[in-house]
This record gives sequence, structure tokens and C-alpha cells, in this order.
Amino acid sequence: MARPALDNSTNYINREASWLAFNRRVLEEAEDAGNPALERLKFLAITASNLDEFFEVRVAGLVQQIEDGYTEAGPDGLTLLEEREVVSRETHELVDDQYRCWNEQLRPVLTENGIRVLGLHELDTRAREFVDQYCERELDLLLTPVTVDPAHPFPRVINKALCVAFLLRRRRRASMTYTGVVTVPRALPRLVRLPSEGTVDFIFLADLVAHHASRMYHGYDIVSAAAFRVTRNSNLYLAEEESRNLLESVRTELHNRRKGDAVRLEIESDADPEIIERLRTNFELEPWQVFPVNGPVNLSRLFNIYEQTEHPELKFKPFNPRELRLTAKSQDLFEELRRHDVLLHHPFDSYDAVVSFIEAAAEDPLVLSIKQTLYRTSEHSLIVPSLMAAAAKKEVTAVVELKARFDEASNIRWARDLEDAGVQVFHGLVGLKTHCKLSLLVRHDPDGVMRRYAHLGSGNYNTTTARIYTDLSLLTADPQITAAVHDVFSFLTAYAEHPNYDPLLVAPLNLAEHSLALIAREAEHARHGRPARIIAKMNALLDKNIIMALYQASQAGVKIDLIVRGTCALRPGVRGVSDHIRVRSVVGRFLEHSRIYYFANGGQEETYVGSADWMPRNLYERVEVIFPVKDELLRERIHQEILEAYLADNVKSRILQKDGSYVRTWQAQGKRKAPVASTAFSAQEFFLRLAEGKQALDAIPAAPVPKGRRTLAGKER
Repeated sequence: MARPALDNSTNYINREASWLAFNRRVLEEAEDAGNPALERLKFLAITASNLDEFFEVRVAGLVQQIEDGYTEAGPDGLTLLEEREVVSRETHELVDDQYRCWNEQLRPVLTENGIRVLGLHELDTRAREFVDQYCERELDLLLTPVTVDPAHPFPRVINKALCVAFLLRRRRRASMTYTGVVTVPRALPRLVRLPSEGTVDFIFLADLVAHHASRMYHGYDIVSAAAFRVTRNSNLYLAEEESRNLLESVRTELHNRRKGDAVRLEIESDADPEIIERLRTNFELEPWQVFPVNGPVNLSRLFNIYEQTEHPELKFKPFNPRELRLTAKSQDLFEELRRHDVLLHHPFDSYDAVVSFIEAAAEDPLVLSIKQTLYRTSEHSLIVPSLMAAAAKKEVTAVVELKARFDEASNIRWARDLEDAGVQVFHGLVGLKTHCKLSLLVRHDPDGVMRRYAHLGSGNYNTTTARIYTDLSLLTADPQITAAVHDVFSFLTAYAEHPNYDPLLVAPLNLAEHSLALIAREAEHARHGRPARIIAKMNALLDKNIIMALYQASQAGVKIDLIVRGTCALRPGVRGVSDHIRVRSVVGRFLEHSRIYYFANGGQEETYVGSADWMPRNLYERVEVIFPVKDELLRERIHQEILEAYLADNVKSRILQKDGSYVRTWQAQGKRKAPVASTAFSAQEFFLRLAEGKQALDAIPAAPVPKGRRTLAGKER
């Protein structure tokens, strides 16, 4: 019997539908009464922020391709017009569910806990007096009313700016109606805290703008008012080959981004139909791009409630990450690394060790040079100032990626500051984003030997996200790895290609080729009856060649577990194609961000970690680094402690079905009820308790961890 064709479109899930399914899993966390109330609110705000980016980038690109006449179908067989229909249907359903969650679940729960979002009609005398004073003292001074007429064209509404539209009737010419537009000032908080006793009260700023409209539009009757927001195309269109100065080109495009073509209109659902139609026509949108919402326009504003409300009982319990402890034999981190590699699992292991690695290099007179990549870093970075300070005493090189989406402006500022401090700043390679996470030091050690030390990771050098993203870091003095990291920096700064980068896998040079070879090798092991297994954890799986290789490995009998946080185009459980592949997604308190690739390799296990997902952009359009974990005990930790914990999760994991839907793990197992406390297992909670010393290593239900394992610093437990 002939095997099914692996490139058949029915074997692939649509990329945009898969991403929307991921955002729906985040929404499930907002709907989950088992999460603290303010954390549920935060999850809802995250879904709104995610959807903003989806429209700014993915939907904008889809609309642009349709307008440009592209007709080629994707791996799933859908034409662009068919894909647009899927996006339209799924996004409208998702938005309806977001507002249902806010109105029917979260707002009542918050009210029960003394946190209220009030309308103007709900204000008492004290609150009304405060509102009037606030508007007169702060709001009114910043408002610029516009009436659209032949002398006053429709104002240029920038991307995602909250506005209020008015339907106006001039009292002297009552037969005509006009459109009025007021932009809500970005300098003021979107939710205004009200004076109250015993409760925490807020009111939306847009409501205050509408309330005070009569002060702005003298001589008009206000027929109707509605808050609205426009989302614009935020893709950067750079002709890098023709650019004389990449930094200035990016800066110019950032300015243009704020004025890109409109791709979505959000407006209050009770808006006058005439206002909706006037706005839709002005922004040149089709009806499917208009989203009437039953509540506040832009739910991501609800972050303000989380940030301005104490109530620790309504938030996740704070935790203290595990600090790196040196062995008694080591005087400093460099001596520790000469003894053995160090593996850190963030945020459960403190990111301070990575910061200290770079800070120590900046201050240590024995360190002669520092090389650093920067893709996304925090506004109050501790790493960038260290590089700037070090530049006065030693050679410092920074490769700053200017095109890190939505971090372009901050990266331009950092690049200029670094250059002013004497750092050699490079912007990577034309046509390729620099996405690898590398830091390399050269040190003249006390024994007289010049050695390289390196940090390689799966996450950005960002101390803020390091507290909420799961990532892995490797600190090493391994001569092979550090020499290869040096060669990668040569590639980034001089486009100097080396014959190989062993033991690293580097995109776009050899990562795709080697990834396919590693998968094929597992298939060969399976055919010969040797141990064959693949466990891969990533953010997204989209590359068709990789997916076909995984299908071939499944056909050969390789057991494959994929832990894919977000978008996944692979369709599991298809008879004769992917029978041995299982895909799960873990969505919980922390954003899953680590990339881990485990191969049984006939009993000679190999584990890789790094910056790349199995996506075309990571494999072919970015400079990425995947590195091997060579230390046997650290490989055991990744496999038996980290990966097996994710595979055992029955609380925050969902299993991808072959129809593209996701169901809770316990539902996939045919159980009618969620696991009770005694059998419930959350990987993230396990990692937290393990870091705090409150959890035994052998607590993972599916895979007990051997005793006598090394801690982070190499000591025995």
C-alpha cells in the first residue's frame, strides 16, 4: 500500500488560524477561575495586545498581498482570499469572546473584590466633583477638537491612537450633520483613578472626553459620540541594499509606520451607524475590518488596573528565583566556568548571573575584550551601561539589531549611546536580522593563559522579560564552543564565512541542513531498531521541510513529542503520516520562550538549545545560533527535569488535535473531569517549587529524576 503524500495540503494547518488558536488559549487563562482575578485581567489585556500585533503585521501583510495580486496558496492549500475569510471569521468570534469575558466574568469578579470600573452615571457627588476638576485642570488643556468640513480635512489619526468621534449638528444649520474627532491625549492614563473609600475605583478617560465634548463644540448639538481606534500596517519596508545608513533608514520608516494604511477599526458597538460608516469610508476599510465592541475600546488598557491596584491576594504569589552559588573551590565565576559549564533555567534561576557575567567582564582588568549581541533589551538595561563603561578601558563590540519589531526606536537610542561611549557598534548583515543571543569575553587569566568565556541563550538580554519568560542560558569556557562563537561574531561584523561553525548550528548557513539531518538520523535509528526519540520545544513550527522530515520520521516509527507554544502548521495524528507525533502547548503564568531540541540518537543522546524556532524566518532570514549541551549532567537536567516536566503537565497544557483544535490534556486522555489536586501537575509550578527548595526532584509523575544530580554550580544534591 502506497504511503500518503506528505506534501498534501490536508496535512498542514493554516498559519493564521493556528496563531488565533494560540491567542484563544491565552483567553482561556483569563476565563479560568483558578487563576487570581487580577492575573485573569492581565491575560485578557495580553490577548488584546497580541491581537493588535496580529493586525499590524500579519493581517496587514495579507491585505497587502491581496492588493498586489498574489495568488499562490500556502502549504495548507488556502488561497489568500480564503485565508482572509478565515481570519475575518475567527477574529470577530475572538473579539466577541474577549468582551464576553470582560462583561460577564472579570468585571463582576473585580467588583466583588472592591475593584470597580464605573460609568459617568455611576459616580457619586465626590467622584463627580473630582472628574470636573480633573478635566478642567488636566484634560481640557490637552484636547484639540476637529470638525470635518471643506476647510478642515479629516485629521491624520496615528496608529492605535484612542479617539472619540462625534456626530454634530450646527445650531444655525440644523439640516446638516458634521463629523467631529478628538484624539484622547496619550500623556494621560487611559484609566483615571477616582477618590474612594473601601473600594478601588476607575473611569475610562475616553468617557471623560465624551462627557466634556459640549465645552469643545460650542454652537453644536452633539447627536452622538463613540470612542474608536484605528490599527495601521506596521511592517517596515526597507531597501537595505540601497540604504547608505541603515540606522537612519529604520528611523525614517518608524515615522512612516505611524501613518501606514489602516487595517482595522474598533468602535463602540452602540455607535450611531452613520458615524461607523463615515469612519469606515474615511479609512478605506471593508466591512469585515470593522469591529464593534461591547465595552472599552482597546482592552489592553486594562493593564492599568493591574498596575495601579495592590491587592496581592488577587495576584500570583511573588517568588524569589534561585541564585547561582559557586562551589567552595571557586573564587569567582570565571574559575567556576573553568571547572564546568553552568546551565540556568530562567526565570526560576535568577538572571542576575548573566548580568553579573557581563558586569564582571566590564570591571575586571583581566578581561581584554567583550563582544555582545543585542536584539531586545529593557528600557532600564543593566547590560548596556556596563558595555558603555567598559569601552573606556577595553575593546567592546556590540551588534545591535535595529529591526527588532516594535523595539526599533529603543534600539536606535541604545546604538547611538553605545557609539558615543566608544563601543564599536554594528547592525548585522544586510537582509538578515541578528537574532542570536551571544556574549563573548577574552580574559588573561591568572595562570597566564588567554581564554574565551561565553554566554549563549534562548532569550534576549532583557532583565524585565527574564522574570516572565522561560529561557535557558549556558555559561561556558569550552574552547570549541567559544571559538565557534568568535567565528559567528566575525560573520556578523565582517561577513566572514568559515568552513564550519562546529559544534554550533548557525542560520542561515547550516541550521536548516543540520536540523533536517538530525531528524533523518532518528528515522534511520528507528528503522534499525535502535533508540529513536525526538522531543522539541519551541515557540512556533512552520517550516514545511522540517515538518515533512518529522512526518518521515514518524512513518519510520520515531516517537516525537513537540512542545509548541504558539503557531503550529504540523497536523498530528494523521493516519500513515503523523501517527507517532504529539503536539502540546503550555500556556500559564510565564511565557514559554525556551527552544530545546532533544534527540535519542541510538542511545548517544544529544541536546541542543538556542535562539531559533523551526520557522522559515529563523532558518533562512536571521542569524541564529543553536548550541549543543555537552555536559552529560546538564543534558540529563534538560531532558529528565525540564522536558519531562512539560510532557507530564496536565494543568496548563493543551493537546493539538488533527482538526487544528486544542483540548486540555485530561480531555485528550478521555477523562471527563480535570485532575484533582493530588494528581494535578503543572510544569511551571513544579519549577517554581523546585527553585524554592519546596519540591523534590522525583516529583514528576511520568519521569522520576535520578538522584545525585548536579546543581547549577556543579555541586551534588
